[in-house]
Formats: sequence, C-alpha cells, structure tokens
Amino acid sequence: MLPEICLFLAMLGLVAYAVLGGADFGAGFWDLTAGTAHGGARVRGVIERSMSPVWEANHVWLIFVLVVLWTCFPVFFASIMSSLYIPLMIAALGIILRGSAFAVRGQAATINEARWFGALFASSSVLVPFAFGTVVGGIASGRVPVGNAAADPWSVWLNPTSIYLGVLAVALGAYLAAVFLVGDAEKLDEPEMVTAFRRRALGSGFVTGAIALGGLFVLRGDARELFDGLTSGMGLVCVVASALGGITTIALLLAGRYSWARWTSAVAVAAVVAGWAFAQSPYLLPGELTLDEAAAPNAAITAFLIAVAFGLVVLVPSLVWLYRLALRGDLQGEFHPIDEKFRGGAPADERPRERGGES
Repeated sequence: MLPEICLFLAMLGLVAYAVLGGADFGAGFWDLTAGTAHGGARVRGVIERSMSPVWEANHVWLIFVLVVLWTCFPVFFASIMSSLYIPLMIAALGIILRGSAFAVRGQAATINEARWFGALFASSSVLVPFAFGTVVGGIASGRVPVGNAAADPWSVWLNPTSIYLGVLAVALGAYLAAVFLVGDAEKLDEPEMVTAFRRRALGSGFVTGAIALGGLFVLRGDARELFDGLTSGMGLVCVVASALGGITTIALLLAGRYSWARWTSAVAVAAVVAGWAFAQSPYLLPGELTLDEAAAPNAAITAFLIAVAFGLVVLVPSLVWLYRLALRGDLQGEFHPIDEKFRGGAPADERPRERGGES
C-alpha cells in the first residue's frame, strides 16, 4: 500500500508539472513563433505579463517529483538518471537558460539584446519539453534496463517512440498555453489578442489531436506493450477522457467560454499522463522492474510520507492562493508590447497598435 501512495503522489506532481509547467513552456513556443521584433511585440507582451507571477513556482512540481522518486524508488531513479542522462542534462540546461533569458530580457538595453535573450528563452522552451518527452518515451517503450548506465546512451532516447512523445509534449504545451493566454487576453480587454490566441488555441488543438491519434501507429510498431495498454482497460479510458477533454475545450473556445476551457484543456493533458501510468502498470520499467520491486524499505517510505504531510500543509495552500491570484489577474502588471520601451516618438498610449501578432 505504501508504494502505491508514493506512486500516486509522484503522478499527481507529474500531472501538475505537465499542465502548469507545460503551459509555461508552451508560452515560449508562441513567443518563438510570434513574428518579427515589432510585429510580434503585442503577443510577446501578453506572454510576459501572464508568465511573470508564476513561471518560477511552476517548477516546484518537478522538484517534488524528483524527491519522491529518489526517496521512494531509488533503483528506478538511478536507472533512468544514469541511462537517460543526455536528454535530462539537455532539459536541465534548457530550464536554466530559459529562466535566465526570460528574467534578463526585461532589462535589455537595446532591441537587439531583447531579441537575443528572447530567442534563447523561446528556443529553450521548445527544447526542454521535447527532451522530457524523449525521456518518457525511453521509459515507456521498455528501453531502460535496471542498473547503472545499463542502456546505450543514444538509442535509449533517440528512437521512434521517444521522438513521437517529444513532439507530442511540445504540442501539448503549446495547446495549453494558447488556451490559458486567450483567457488572459480577454481580461486585458484586448480584442485583437483574444482573436490571435483563440486562433492559436483552436489550431494547436486540432494539430495536437492529430499528432496524438497518428502516434498510435508509431507505438503499435515500436512499443507494442504500451500500445496495448493504451487501447484496453484504464489506459483506454484515459485516452477517451483526453479526447473528450480536447473536444470540449474546442467547443468552449468557439463559444467564448475561455475560463472553462482552461479546466477542460488541463483535464485532457492530465488524462494523457494518467494513461501512460495505467498502460505500463504494474511496471515502473516495463518488463524490468515492478512497483513493489522498486520500492524503498517501508521505514524510509513512512518517514518520507510524514515529512510530505507536513510540507504539503504549507505548500498546497500557498500555491493554490498564488494560482488563484494569477488567474484572477491580481498579480500581473500593466500590459505593454515587448518592444515599447525601445520605440521613440509618441507616448505609449498614443502609438498605433501592431497587428502582426494576429497572423
């Protein structure tokens, strides 16, 4: 029972990171594709305003997941960290670079500096979820054996399943971010930005759905056990729930119910993560290591759960309050196009609005 509780906590943290961190990374994707320095300035301004209060807090969930895994499932943790060290190092480096670039871009002295830091932030925002997706692919396809660096360091994450899940991770983040940002744009009373992000949300929703559906053929040929798990039992239930969540989100976007669309888009992504867990149950490393085999001694798990109980009393209310304030718009500053301070001439409220962000 204790290992199951720990796995539930790990999956809960992973779902939170996939939704909140995924939207965080997805905002970087839209920053990357916004357009020129001036044409995409308004889109980037909405992104910066929305991300600023929460982008650091979103990564708390990644730390929580890592602590659960190395404390409660040390053999599993050691196996994946030593076999998948290349994509994990890429992800870690990307998180550092994107955070630094995002913080520094606002202090840039010239438009060229802002563009350079913006490019670093945006490209890292795509690289990180892709790397994490390849890690999941290596695990889910059964390519990670038990032991210290027991797998080939390249083929374990450069394979059809890993590449597919890397692309899907980027697409899911972009989809989540667009849905969240259209709601923020509405609260700003910026009709042009509402239209711009609504188009992005609808387009990325259809593209992500197509990627998810098409990927089943990849899994059928490269990771048959994972495919079988996703097309039967609770795995299939989660796949259907994800599809229904995606369809409902599109309907809500078309109806202009953007606040509700945030919740249904989160459900769609959460169901994907849950489906992975059910599809490879009872294994943590498919074909190699079961949940019970991977579990730490009961004494260690009990001590960990006691510590977590005390920690969550502080962490959960704090984060709930932070996200509530952020969703209400109470923490964001005024909206400014990202290039505003580099323009000359008329005051900000008298300058013509850029319309390039709608494209």
